[in-house]
Amino acid sequence: MTSGRGQHYLMVLGFLAIIAFVGPFQAISELRDGETPQVLDLFRQWPTEKTLKAFENDLKDQTLVAQALRPRTQYLRYRAFGDVGEQALVGRNGWWFYRLDARYLTERCPDDATVRTGRGPAVKAIASFRDQLAQRGIHLLVVPIPGKPSVYPDRLTRRAQPADSRVHEPTRRLLADLAAASVETMDLFPVFAEVRSNPPSTTDAETWYLQRDTHWTAAGARLAAGAVARRIRTLGWAPDKSVDYAVQPVTVQRPGDVLHMLKCPPIEALFEPEAVCCQQVIQPDGQPYRDDPASSVLVLGDSFLRIYQRDEPGSAGFIAHLARELGRPVTSIVSDGGASTLVRQELARKPAMLTGKRLVVWEFVERDVRFGMEGWQEVTISAAE
Repeated sequence: MTSGRGQHYLMVLGFLAIIAFVGPFQAISELRDGETPQVLDLFRQWPTEKTLKAFENDLKDQTLVAQALRPRTQYLRYRAFGDVGEQALVGRNGWWFYRLDARYLTERCPDDATVRTGRGPAVKAIASFRDQLAQRGIHLLVVPIPGKPSVYPDRLTRRAQPADSRVHEPTRRLLADLAAASVETMDLFPVFAEVRSNPPSTTDAETWYLQRDTHWTAAGARLAAGAVARRIRTLGWAPDKSVDYAVQPVTVQRPGDVLHMLKCPPIEALFEPEAVCCQQVIQPDGQPYRDDPASSVLVLGDSFLRIYQRDEPGSAGFIAHLARELGRPVTSIVSDGGASTLVRQELARKPAMLTGKRLVVWEFVERDVRFGMEGWQEVTISAAE
């Protein structure tokens, strides 16, 4: 008993010694590098819950001891317990998920249900944007993108079925609320449910989203672009087709952004990048697809539009394939994580981008209904100067 209690005391003393060592070591290192010790930030502003939390997060990210020990600790926790921290969830058969995607579908909103379903700020902001565009004679098509757990819930837990419609109920309510507000939308959930149930004979059934990434594969982006183009034509909003684009196959390697969120190289090193087969869109002049600022179609969105388009290989994402399906180039504004508000704020700073436009396609991933960066602010777009 005495020996056990002594070991306990030694562990506590060792832990306290580490805590006592970290602060002076960090301050001495910063002074040696000619920097002001970070601990003084505590005294530069009134202490509130927000400022103290920000200081705590800065310490986690910038403290030298933490930077040295965290990757090793994370690696040991993953190997021993399968724990990958706050950002990620390990699913089945090697699939990883972004935790916010799962929280959006499963977690009850702490405030009220209207925030979770988007009946409040999301619908108001979208309807306000639609009305502002309508005053300019511009149509709006809203395209919520299914998060990976909505298309692959069975890869997250064995208790779910492939593309189970009950999984994405929050977004289905949003679509219903938008329909009630006379906002035109594109529902991609049945599109992905159909290809999961009846995959094309030339396509592997598991190729619509990446295994360790939040995003779709290049095939998923093409599938969505084709569906959106058909919806535009059905509404009678498609521009006259005038460009015949070609495609060329390109393969790229994607390490996975969910894996990268861990900021733990030892864990990342355990996995090979995922090979993704893309179709790069080629213009008649032989060059990769380029946006046309004078296009009558403006596309707004987040990283689901950036991947393969502005990332490697370029001109192979949703935007290029939407242009290919429409037979006309488009123009675009893309903001990672900012499709709920930031893209409209950027448009408000550049209202001339709406000159000559007849259609705006607004894409955002479904988790942004609740977790969108900057929320769902109403943004006023003035007349172009």
